[in-house]
Amino acid sequence: MNYQIKQIAERLRGLREALELTTEEFALKCEISKQDYELWESGNADIPMSFIFHAAQTFGLDTTELLSGETAHASSFYVTRKGKGISVERTKAYKYQALGAGFLGNRAELFEVTVEPNDEPMTLNTHTGQEFNYVLQGTMQLHVAGNDLVLEEGDSIYFDASKQHGMKALNDKKVVFLAMIV
Repeated sequence: MNYQIKQIAERLRGLREALELTTEEFALKCEISKQDYELWESGNADIPMSFIFHAAQTFGLDTTELLSGETAHASSFYVTRKGKGISVERTKAYKYQALGAGFLGNRAELFEVTVEPNDEPMTLNTHTGQEFNYVLQGTMQLHVAGNDLVLEEGDSIYFDASKQHGMKALNDKKVVFLAMIV
């Protein structure tokens, strides 16, 4: 599994231990199953970005701390230069670049997401809150709440993230989109 994922898993474990919570208690507070949490904390499975965001909010941290081990400091504004956001490559197909990670106390997480084309089945996930996606480049298939949609450059969608959703690059070309989780 990816080195970055293992680092995030170690920070999750450290947070849980600092709070003196069992894996079951931590999972309960994050509104996920104990089995999912233990798998993610082990560092042997992909950790959904939505869970990282939710865990940070649940325990009063900035997502930056879980992603990078660093603390956000900006309180008036934060500029992310092209290609310079905190980058997390969850799998070979998905790469997330956090665009507002240096802003202290942010209420939403913004990511530039790159999805490479692959033949794997679409992975569906759910998380609390809402999500907004805006396609910058390419074409993607988005499955949300039992519906299959095709979004092209310039298209956007806002949806209830507690409904099963997932995305896949189409036409053998990568897709790049902005994702906002609130």
